[in-house]
Amino acid sequence: MQMLVVAIVLSICGLLSSFILIGIFPSIISFCLSIYCLSKEKTINTVRALLMSLVGILVPIIMYLNTFGLHLPYDKGEGYGTFKQILYDNYSNFGFDMSFMVKDYKTIDEQVAATAATSDDGIYYVSDGVVQEEAGYNEIVTTEADSSESSLDNSKYPESIFESFEDIEKEYETTAKSTEIGASDDDMPSYGGLPVGTLIVAQYFREDDHNCNPVLVLQNKTGNLCRYECMFTARDKDGNEIATSERTSEVVPDGAKFVIEGRFDKSELGGTLPSMYEFTISKRTPYEKDVTEDVCVYTKIDGNSVILAAENPTSLKVKVDAYVLFFDGDELVDCIWLIPSNKDEVCITPGSVATIKGDAYYRFDRIETYYTAYEAVETR
Repeated sequence: MQMLVVAIVLSICGLLSSFILIGIFPSIISFCLSIYCLSKEKTINTVRALLMSLVGILVPIIMYLNTFGLHLPYDKGEGYGTFKQILYDNYSNFGFDMSFMVKDYKTIDEQVAATAATSDDGIYYVSDGVVQEEAGYNEIVTTEADSSESSLDNSKYPESIFESFEDIEKEYETTAKSTEIGASDDDMPSYGGLPVGTLIVAQYFREDDHNCNPVLVLQNKTGNLCRYECMFTARDKDGNEIATSERTSEVVPDGAKFVIEGRFDKSELGGTLPSMYEFTISKRTPYEKDVTEDVCVYTKIDGNSVILAAENPTSLKVKVDAYVLFFDGDELVDCIWLIPSNKDEVCITPGSVATIKGDAYYRFDRIETYYTAYEAVETR
């Protein structure tokens, strides 16, 4: 009888404390005691203790899987240990404000205000993602932000896109899962200048057999609709220019997150990787009409590929620029630029759904998708 009382008390304590993870330990003890008591005498109280202790074990396991999946703990770029990372991710997903866990926490608007205070000409400078007083590279030990929380793949989609997606999938052959492991190279040094009100959400570096490309995930917090232009410069260890790459994001609404990827062919770099990247980003008023809020974009993993579908319910011809980022754990292993379009078109016609498939070379376990959508203007 005394052992049953101990099992019940431990099961209650374990269940209550399981929501901060530590409850798994008393729950395991209670579970073992409950099984022993159940083998001696089958009573309703023994079953209650057994079930409560089982829940106390499952809750921390589910919280762990929700954070790291079927992986060992890894650094998600937010500077937390395993325990804090699990609590932060799970309770943030439930809608709780966990900003008190972030050291020197600043809201997005406070970050914008801070960068504005450092700039007299509308440009502020960063080195490895950290705001600097002047242009140039300064080696800083820092961590990357995690862009996944705000990507398209954590959004909800209208049911209409799912109704036709099963038929769309049949048009493509499923690619086998890759076993190739991407290079661990996201610590490539970088520095550059950005317009005030434009934030770096995350930055990565992608390398394969042919390319070595810097990837920036940015957010427009200027309060305006913007066109962004970026000049990437690859430099050697002495700071000399090796090659340049110009990229554009045509139409970015206020508050939107978007991707700019520099593209460098290794053959143009003499077969050697740059020692660092410089980027210069500018903005201006776009030419095209923004229709991001009107278009629905959906991505689905298919083997080692992704199928992207875009639905255009408007009366306009629409151009969609989508970037899909492929991750293995917290390592970016691929980045694919996809432009869905109808047959014989370079855009999505009114009232139609366009699809496109992108194949990743390396193995991955999750994706992030970002897109912009704007009216397709015909040129003569």
